[in-house]
Amino acid sequence: MPSTPFREVGRRSPAHGVRLRADGPNVVFLTVTTEKREPWLADARIRRELHRLWEQEAQAWWVGDYLLMPDHLHLFCVPHDLRFEVEQWIAFWKDRLAKTCPAAGRWQRGGFHHRLRSRIECEEKWAYVRENPVRKGLVARPDEWPYQGRVHPAGWF
Repeated sequence: MPSTPFREVGRRSPAHGVRLRADGPNVVFLTVTTEKREPWLADARIRRELHRLWEQEAQAWWVGDYLLMPDHLHLFCVPHDLRFEVEQWIAFWKDRLAKTCPAAGRWQRGGFHHRLRSRIECEEKWAYVRENPVRKGLVARPDEWPYQGRVHPAGWF
């Protein structure tokens, strides 16, 4: 019997596509990281421009709550235009940000996403995400972190 080399369990790169369901919610939790974890993302100009892009130009997926850390962002989104996979949408707004905001740095390829199955799962993820700046010692309370917001109303469940 041929031996197979040991392989770590778990993803090393982002999975492609989101398996959408006709019979349930399609809320996606997304994490996107800067290239080499460079800390350029927590910036008021970048926050304003991303918010504007998600609201006005990158509307294939609607963004609910989001939070920017220095080297990554988290957001909740739902499909709005089914012609566009989540990866196409991510690539679009990354490209637009690079062209419209001189303060923007480079991104890692793609993003990591996970479809949430319930309101409770969504609330638990958001509670965890909101604590990121506190855990990193950037603020004392989650409400003090200025690089977060909501683009579209989040009544998705």
